[in-house]
Amino acid sequence: MTRVKRGYIARKRRKKILAFVSGSRGAHSKLFRTANQRKARALVSAHRDRGKRKRDLRRLWITRINAAARANGVSYNRFIQYLYKRQLLPNRKTLAQIAVLDSNCFSTIFNNLSYDEIG
Repeated sequence: MTRVKRGYIARKRRKKILAFVSGSRGAHSKLFRTANQRKARALVSAHRDRGKRKRDLRRLWITRINAAARANGVSYNRFIQYLYKRQLLPNRKTLAQIAVLDSNCFSTIFNNLSYDEIG
């Protein structure tokens, strides 16, 4: 029986996985089986942390808006409540950038609000 030489597909798959984990230490970047486990774990962590990053950034934006709002004498809760009451749906990322980069503009937003509605 003649010898059958396998194609390059399996080698290509292994090389791709080893290239993915090339920054790992020790056997995790050299041996295919451990590299494959490391890749699976890395992809799970990446998927989980994409959602976590969104939550963390939203918390940061809310903290920044709260600090700017309190500097103007109103809590974050009252400020957002007022914006919803006026049907101004807040973009927290933009509000946070205004609060950090241009505090005068943020103060102007408060000066244009009627304080009796805020509380």
